[in-house]
Amino acid sequence: MKAMVMTAPGGPEVLALHDLPEPAVVRPTDVKVRLRAAGVNPVDTKIRSRGLFHPGPLPAVLGCDGAGEVVAVGRMVTRFKPGDLVWFCNGGLGREQGNYAQVTVIDETLAEAVPAGVDCVHAAAAPLVLITAWEALCSRCCLQEGQTALIHAGAGGVGHVAIQLARLWGARVAATVSSPEKAAFVRGLGAEEVIDYTRQDLVAAVNAWTGGRGADIVLDTVGPAVFQASIPAVAHYGRLVTLLDPGPGIDWKEARMRNLHVSFVLMLTPMLRDLPEARAAQVDILRQCGEWMGRGELRVAVGHTFPLEQAAEAHRLIEQGHVQGKVVLTID
Repeated sequence: MKAMVMTAPGGPEVLALHDLPEPAVVRPTDVKVRLRAAGVNPVDTKIRSRGLFHPGPLPAVLGCDGAGEVVAVGRMVTRFKPGDLVWFCNGGLGREQGNYAQVTVIDETLAEAVPAGVDCVHAAAAPLVLITAWEALCSRCCLQEGQTALIHAGAGGVGHVAIQLARLWGARVAATVSSPEKAAFVRGLGAEEVIDYTRQDLVAAVNAWTGGRGADIVLDTVGPAVFQASIPAVAHYGRLVTLLDPGPGIDWKEARMRNLHVSFVLMLTPMLRDLPEARAAQVDILRQCGEWMGRGELRVAVGHTFPLEQAAEAHRLIEQGHVQGKVVLTID
């Protein structure tokens, strides 16, 4: 089979198209999938540049998100049959094969049926960002109907689905953006307040929106500077959740004064630490999100697609920053 592989840590040029042996069904619960699309996430670019999470031999196939057609199943598989379309988040960290490839094999418990009316490109774009946004807003922040939520980088991969999930749960949502085009995009997703961080003072804008109270929940998807700047924008006794390491230079005085609940989300932990119950919970998240997607109540925006052999270009685009929606590789 054809696969785009990481040949060494480094820039996008270390990604190369190779012929690899096609994986086979070995375990009785295995499902063999002919991939039609693979999502490209910022974590892929970090692994490529820094090295694999699971130290192992190179070359390695990256890509956690995938969607495609079941072509063979193990003798104990009950949930899928050949011809079914499935989507999942699995592999790509250095131990299991990732999804920048024509074929993969996964356990049936890790996959869900592609939602009705959703194509494989949009299904492949979705798992990592949906699970991340859900775990941030629901699992960590216990988002409640009527609360206010500030979503940073609202037009980005995690941000644009976080806006929609927060609205589905009955929250009022503000989002930060960097352009009028992105402002229009997030308003279309349900953001009530849009803050252009290139022109507006974040804290002043949030206080104006909340009557000086601050947002009940703030989701940082950007990094240390935004995390620090967000602390005074959170309501007293509110919740600040980040996807990234805020670093050693954070001044925690105001967070302590506000009695903030600070938490972290790394949705890859169940895969990295082999936590089966947590992985099952993530599949449940896909199942619920899939129902909303099938009803048209939740959508994943795909901003760019590239053929598999242009994975390096997809990585370059993500590393330039400011991508709207998701980037996906299409696979013949």
